[in-house]
Parts: sequence; C-alpha cells; structure tokens
Amino acid sequence: MRHAIRIAEMNDVDAIARLLHSFNEEFGEPSPPADILADRFKDLLQADTFVVLGGNGPDGLAVVRLRRSIWTSGLESYLAELYVVPNRRGQGLGRALMHAVLNEALARGATTMEIGVDAPDYAARRLYESLGFTNHVDGAIGPVMYVYEREL
Repeated sequence: MRHAIRIAEMNDVDAIARLLHSFNEEFGEPSPPADILADRFKDLLQADTFVVLGGNGPDGLAVVRLRRSIWTSGLESYLAELYVVPNRRGQGLGRALMHAVLNEALARGATTMEIGVDAPDYAARRLYESLGFTNHVDGAIGPVMYVYEREL
C-alpha cells in the first residue's frame, strides 16, 4: 500500500496535537490537553530543530529533533515520537513514516538517529531493528547503555 507522507506545516498543528494526545492516552501516559500541545507545536514548527512528518491524513506522525553534534560535523537526530492510529497499524504506515524520517534527517545533515522505546513495545522494536537500528541493552555492540531521565 502506498502512503502519502509529507512534512507538517503550521495548519497541521491541531491534527498533530490530537494524535499525540491520543498516543499518550492510549498508553496511559500523562498529556497536556490537545490545545496546549497545538500551541507548543506552533512554536516548535518555526524552529529548524524540529521536523514533523505526517502520513495518510491524520493517521500517523513522526516527530524528530535535530541538534548539533559534539563528535561530528553533522547533526544528531532523535526520534521523539512515532505514532500510528490503532486502526491503521500493520499496514506499513509506520515503516513509511520511518523511511521518510530517515531521509529527511539525512537531507538536513544528520549523521545519526537515536530512538527511545519501551521494552514491552515489541512491534516498535521490531520495526526499528528491521531498519538497521541496534540497541545496547544486550551489550552486543559495545558496553551496555542505560537511558536515565528525571524531571527538573
């Protein structure tokens, strides 16, 4: 199935916000109301450090952050969010979004991409691994790495 993937624009902020709010609700994570998220994305889309790609109307999205790298002259990219609405899963939209994200990050000068994923999210982990991402949990490609997070 062919998927229409495009870079989100300012008139997409309400759809972006609704999708991200639904994403967090689906997985029991706290989320600001959709109108607050829409206001945040109005600011984020104006910066060249965020890219949002959407697919098949408001059926899925990918959010990528870009930042300058210490270790290379290129940028580092971080897949902040990848979400496909439940009734569209298993149809290749997530994979299409990931291909588009990888191409867009590369086109903007990124040399690496990092992704954080919850251990029980096997579908996402299989997708990322099928695209060549590796994890450091088992120490197979170097020392075991941990991701720490804390509220400030």
